[in-house]
Amino acid sequence: MNKRIALVTGASSGMGKEFARRVCGEYPVDEVWAIARNLGRLEELQNELPVPVRAISLDLTDRESGDKLRALLKEEKPDIRVLCNASGFGIFDRFDRASEEDNLGMIDLNCRALTQVTYLALPYLSAGSVVVNIASMSSFQPVPYINVYAATKAYVLSFSRALNRELNPRGVRVFAVCPYWTKTAFFDRSNKKSVITHFDCMYTTEFVVNKIFRTLKRSKKDYVVPGTYAKFTHALTKLLPHSMVMSVFMRQHKLGKK
Repeated sequence: MNKRIALVTGASSGMGKEFARRVCGEYPVDEVWAIARNLGRLEELQNELPVPVRAISLDLTDRESGDKLRALLKEEKPDIRVLCNASGFGIFDRFDRASEEDNLGMIDLNCRALTQVTYLALPYLSAGSVVVNIASMSSFQPVPYINVYAATKAYVLSFSRALNRELNPRGVRVFAVCPYWTKTAFFDRSNKKSVITHFDCMYTTEFVVNKIFRTLKRSKKDYVVPGTYAKFTHALTKLLPHSMVMSVFMRQHKLGKK
């Protein structure tokens, strides 16, 4: 019998780390494969989980990382019960003030790497397997000063929902998570210049991950917006013209003055 695993990217912090902590209590897995760049932080998980943790240090923006993951999967041939794509980053600034490296890096990690990891995992998914992709509330509308990040998360949501339909005959579920502002180290990099100033509601990773597992168990939805305030905001983005939503966002954060 092949080893049952949960494969989690971005597992060294934030949503990915919390998901890795919780997943073995929600799904029958023999091992958690935790992927991130920071090996030391990944190894900390080995003392926190009741199942073995394989710490895999990879920079998913490095094209060679895909080859390494492909080779590892081919060698081990695991039964992937859960795949969580939580790697990602954002830069909050006006497009021309963000560096070319950062703008392209968001596309590379948030879209290309997520797509590649999902593709590499496909042969090892079977009936009952779940793919969880971390999108964002910004998936639902264009967001000035977060424009590239929001666009990458729109890709994640669209890709996830369509792939869910494609894999349905195999009994594999693909599920996107669209969190509102969530308290993580994400902001240490994304908002260094304090471009975003108005955080009307801030959730915790524990709250979001709990909602993920509850929704997976209780409904057949292909995406979730965790939290009442977040759901209210999402409803407004569906009812109001996006031009109005963008104007409100810019007024909240006093953007567009310079």
